[in-house]
Amino acid sequence: MYKPKFFLESIVPIVYIVFVVFLITGRDSLAYSVSSLLSPAIALLYFTLVKKKTISVSLFLIFFSVSDLMVLFDDHIPYKINYFVGNSLYVLAYTSLLFKFLTKSYVEYSLKNFKIHIIILTVLNVYIVYVLQDSIARDRVPTPSEYIMELTYNIVMLILLSLSLLNYFYRDDKKSLLLFIGSLCIVFGEVLGIAYLYMANMANEGVFNFLSTTLYLIAFCFFYWQSKLTFDMSNTFVIEEV
Repeated sequence: MYKPKFFLESIVPIVYIVFVVFLITGRDSLAYSVSSLLSPAIALLYFTLVKKKTISVSLFLIFFSVSDLMVLFDDHIPYKINYFVGNSLYVLAYTSLLFKFLTKSYVEYSLKNFKIHIIILTVLNVYIVYVLQDSIARDRVPTPSEYIMELTYNIVMLILLSLSLLNYFYRDDKKSLLLFIGSLCIVFGEVLGIAYLYMANMANEGVFNFLSTTLYLIAFCFFYWQSKLTFDMSNTFVIEEV
């Protein structure tokens, strides 16, 4: 049992090292392709080694991994299909994680005790979405349908971050903290990914790619680690695992 587990856990660092080597040696396209294997590798770990799996995390990993693997077939998939299907899968992945937080007890407690927090987070999210759409997407996204996709993507991503933060306030335990840090890394990775796709020039695109991919990997590791923990029931009223 030990050897198969060691082999499985070594896949992720090996893939990451190969990605870094390709990036350092200037083979950016190969590095980009290899980075798409990181989420499937984490998914393999999750489905193989985690005993108590949840629907929300399972769907998140499946949707995210399938979208990442589409990168390997970029040359064989029409742009529109690749763009909309790939981004829709990411949106579904983040939406799946939302249901990990949206339990009845969590919603009721948050609406009762976190009114100010919710208002502040809502205002902040609206501002961030406006900045992203106004300064980046509007000028660089060619069609209205793509603009709507980018808008939906950003909204779902920021809602995930907000709910994970409120979930940490609500539960105040190690598992919820790992979920919040993972969500935070996802958002920072997405922002750097936007910079990599729309803003980076040839001199710094490798740096953005490295930072974005590393943050994604850290986020997936936190999601994987939290799957091995249970929520601390002493800090909440009712625990409902989805």
